[in-house]
Amino acid sequence: QVQLVESGGGLVQPGGSLRLSCAASGKFFSNMGWYRQAPGRQRELVARITRGGSTNYAAPVKGRFTISRDNAKNTVYLQMNSLKPEDTAVYYCNVQKLLTSEDYWGQGTQVTVSS
Repeated sequence: QVQLVESGGGLVQPGGSLRLSCAASGKFFSNMGWYRQAPGRQRELVARITRGGSTNYAAPVKGRFTISRDNAKNTVYLQMNSLKPEDTAVYYCNVQKLLTSEDYWGQGTQVTVSS
């Protein structure tokens, strides 16, 4: 069983920055990513990174967010800059096991962008 520990959420003013981290127990993950869910909306992909480092981003965050990973630490990061009120949501970490493609989710961390 894979355990995911997320950290880094909080309250920030518009234009500010936050860095989310997600540390996974176990080894050998293929895709790692971040999703978010705002009140009354469906969960949506924010950014994803492959084991080799290829990335893709949702259109609303391109140019503002950067996803990265440390395979030695089994940790994925999300650097969020120029935050906007519409970025307010619960952010969830997601990882896939390399051999089985099983999905695992973090417990979620709240990000609130407000003045």
